[in-house]
Amino acid sequence: MSDEDWVYNYFNYFTEIEEHFQRARGTSLFLLSTLDWALIETWKDAGVPLEAVMRGIDAAFEKWRARKVKTQMVNSLAFCAQAVLTEAQIMAGTAQPRRQAPPPFDQDALRTYLAENSTAVGAIEGYSEIATALARLTDEAHTDLEALEQRLTVLEEKMIAIARTHQSEEDLLAARREMDRQLRPYRGKMTADQLSMLEKQYLERALLEKAGLPRLSLFYMR
Repeated sequence: MSDEDWVYNYFNYFTEIEEHFQRARGTSLFLLSTLDWALIETWKDAGVPLEAVMRGIDAAFEKWRARKVKTQMVNSLAFCAQAVLTEAQIMAGTAQPRRQAPPPFDQDALRTYLAENSTAVGAIEGYSEIATALARLTDEAHTDLEALEQRLTVLEEKMIAIARTHQSEEDLLAARREMDRQLRPYRGKMTADQLSMLEKQYLERALLEKAGLPRLSLFYMR
């Protein structure tokens, strides 16, 4: 799949996975955790096709339902991680060209999203430069969504760097402890590379949530 196909077809990546997991679990009100969202982000960054994630979720739940003894409910997407990886590997060998879909949102929706993030970031001390840059983007016309996503990625990386300078050792230690607690049941089911990427995404997401800062990527537009 080309970068352009990815940009146009997968801005609903997070929402589609959340809803599919809820359907597979049979509980529409179930909320994904910080760990779950971080895991979705690792799949997105690794270019795992949405279809592979959905197939993996289905396969994992089919295996779980086939168990004679079910000791506990599936409470995290991490339970599906190995099945998703397997499906991604299968699809990598049988990938078919995809037809490009139309842009998923218009210029007004983009401006609203950028303006809301600019306001949210600007309301927190120390991030005025990021807020100003987002405000400038709000005034521009964006026909190249891939280029816009790249600019937002740079701004988010700067925002994360600033947030790290404000993070206390106690907050970082608490985030790591909570991450270890949530990951403990699934560590044996993931590769070292998967765990490393997931830990990074988890800590970044927890850092921004603690600071009250929004994610800037277009993948978070709903």
